[in-house]
Amino acid sequence: MYAVILGIHVFICFLLILAVLLQSGKGTSLSEAFGGGAGNVFGPGSPASVINKITTVLVVIFFFTSISLTILSTEKEGSSILNRMQQQAPAEQQQQQSPQVPLESN
Repeated sequence: MYAVILGIHVFICFLLILAVLLQSGKGTSLSEAFGGGAGNVFGPGSPASVINKITTVLVVIFFFTSISLTILSTEKEGSSILNRMQQQAPAEQQQQQSPQVPLESN
């Protein structure tokens, strides 16, 4: 289950990046570059385009997959490299602390 949601999450990430890059900027005209776009600040907004709606849907899916992955990762019993190193460290210390007895030769 975790792997499936992770795959969907990565796929949604790529789609979301693509959707954001395909959107046109709000101030793309030359008049707005020099401050002439202030006339429509209080006017009616432009209707949402299809790419804006797609981006919104992708963001909602991204949000839910992120929350799902967070919940599943807390329930998952995984081992960490840090935990393995901490378990190995006491065993190595015990081996180093035992005295070395030289062998007698005849």
